[in-house]
Amino acid sequence: MAWQQIHLQCEKSQVDLAEALFLESGAVSIVLEDAGDQPLFEPLPGESPLWDEVVLTAIFQLADSGTDSSTMSESATSDFEALGQEIATQVHASRVWLTALEDKDWEREWMSHYQPIPCANNLWIVPKWLTPPDSDATNIIMDPGLAFGTGYHATTRLCLDWLTEQPLAGKMVIDYGCGSGILGIAALLLGAEQVLSVDIDPQAVLATKQNAERNKVDDRLRTFLPHEFKHYCDQHDVLPVDMIVANILAKPLMELAPYFATLIKADGKIVLAGLIDSQIEEVIDAYKPYFQLADQHKFTQQEDKHWVRLAGTYIG
Repeated sequence: MAWQQIHLQCEKSQVDLAEALFLESGAVSIVLEDAGDQPLFEPLPGESPLWDEVVLTAIFQLADSGTDSSTMSESATSDFEALGQEIATQVHASRVWLTALEDKDWEREWMSHYQPIPCANNLWIVPKWLTPPDSDATNIIMDPGLAFGTGYHATTRLCLDWLTEQPLAGKMVIDYGCGSGILGIAALLLGAEQVLSVDIDPQAVLATKQNAERNKVDDRLRTFLPHEFKHYCDQHDVLPVDMIVANILAKPLMELAPYFATLIKADGKIVLAGLIDSQIEEVIDAYKPYFQLADQHKFTQQEDKHWVRLAGTYIG
């Protein structure tokens, strides 16, 4: 089986129209990419930001599934060129072009992009289909397809590195905004006694449960949506906890500051991530009545140096 791709570059205001026109014309998939080098940071729930200039790729299955796209007829090529030009005109595209896409084993292709990741102090993140490079290391076995927090993002790595430096033995930890559950699982593998994982996304709650089972720590990790977590805390003697980890975004982190202060022991530790350097002072100000956030650490790789971790203690 082979596929034909039509690419066009347009302004973000035209993307919805271009998508609709391609789908009406039989496209089986639409891919959006940055046409330049404009960063987009992790959006808030419900937000779907786009780059100012977008390259939209519409993928079409060739009519004859046995056709090799490299030998596709001139008439078929002409038809796709005409379609691309027609839609490009309607959305005022700055350029349009065609490429062929050969069929592959897409599951294996996706899996090939993931490799084990070394973190600080002999902690590794290992995709579930790969063998850990060091069986004696602390290995977190993850499914990268489930939810945010696979270890490949700088904010997750910053939190994991911080956790490896903490005395976690016997500690009770809250992982707020748990995503895939990777931070809570890491805390348990590093010696924590129990983790309470919370997320607003039911898919993240499910992913955390599955990853906890995969790492054989599900007996010490509980998962909740926020309202379930509050009810659980009201019904059980689990507060205050020793530590909070929260890898979310600046705005919700600032809103959560007074709530976090009700969950943690005096001198309890907190680590915050999902922040860029321009947001640091505002976040510190929001936490100042409750926490001393004296530890700031930037990610070391050049392309991700805008990501920052804050850590500190509850001052009451």
